[in-house]
Amino acid sequence: MSGWQEAAPTAVLILRDGTRLEGQGIGATGMAAGEVCFNTAMTGYQEILTDPSYAGQIITFTFPHIGNVGANDEDIETVNMAGASGVRGAVIKADITSPSNYRAAEKLDAWLKKRGIIGISGLDTRALTALIREKGMADAVIAHVPGGKFDDAALKSELDAFPGLEGLDLAKDVSTTQTYKWDETRWRWGEGYGTLENPEFHIVAIDFGAKRNILRCIADQGARVTVVPATATAEDILAHNPDGVFLSNGPGDPAATGEYAVPTIQKVIESGKPVFGICLGHQLLGLALGGKTTKMHQGHHGANHPVKDLTTGKVEITSMNHGFAVDRDSLPAGVIETHISLFDNSNAGLAVEGKPIFSVQYHPEASPGPHDSHYLFTRFLNMVREQKGVPAQAE
Repeated sequence: MSGWQEAAPTAVLILRDGTRLEGQGIGATGMAAGEVCFNTAMTGYQEILTDPSYAGQIITFTFPHIGNVGANDEDIETVNMAGASGVRGAVIKADITSPSNYRAAEKLDAWLKKRGIIGISGLDTRALTALIREKGMADAVIAHVPGGKFDDAALKSELDAFPGLEGLDLAKDVSTTQTYKWDETRWRWGEGYGTLENPEFHIVAIDFGAKRNILRCIADQGARVTVVPATATAEDILAHNPDGVFLSNGPGDPAATGEYAVPTIQKVIESGKPVFGICLGHQLLGLALGGKTTKMHQGHHGANHPVKDLTTGKVEITSMNHGFAVDRDSLPAGVIETHISLFDNSNAGLAVEGKPIFSVQYHPEASPGPHDSHYLFTRFLNMVREQKGVPAQAE
């Protein structure tokens, strides 16, 4: 009787330091280079893989069972539902099982293929996570070759050509190229997504890689949204006569995107309009106010991050996805820190004293993640309500 044999590897992940990890290929075939990060969320892999903030990254999922609830057309966060979000690859532990969920429309493997996302299964994702925690987020190349014959020279060339995320402006790659209107509201059990019928306010959202659920949360507050490209000028934005301006999440190095975004944000601030930023929008606001940003060692990626709101004393569990952070010590007088991460005490929010301007590093819209921070959208629209003489709503 012959002995048990492992299947020959059909996928590989090679880190910049030469670490080579082999497994079984899933999703699209080919190769792609990016920065490897890890995400600790137990659910929401579809939303994670379609979040434009992950552009340029290979996502390692620490939860072992990815794909077990299949995929559908509702749980997608990139605005362009047919296009890719910029994610370079996915790393998972267990083989993808047949979906077991009433909302599943297809298997994750087929869904990954359609979106051009290369994946690898069968890796010890906890060990890879420990390596990232020790050495930081590494540049890597991922490849899926059904025959298992890897061209190591081509893989090396692909990795050598990847410049890393520092100094890289990726917002322009995932942003809309045309202005459009948004009136879809949040998903509700038994109803699906709704439509805002009678908007009371008007918000302009600058799209640096916006998630759909952020726009839905704004619409839920009674505001129609006009979404403009990342490269829109302050004149373009203010010509829409908004009641407030939103700075979206997005990928890449905020200092690089800030080359064109910071002057625009500074002019918007001068207009006196209420301003709210999330994630990359938070970092860009920090730069526009005179602060600096830094690259993090391992970043924050997951749906279980505790954050303290210093303005209320409230602790909330949040969804996070960022590899850069605002340097609190660089914030000038008049800009106060409003939120901190309880994992590492890094900055997680700021506000301008006496002005309707604030931002957070995390994702209050979640998707995936807890809803603890939805109150921030009410806080933003209450600033609009105050300027318009409309009674505020309870947070």
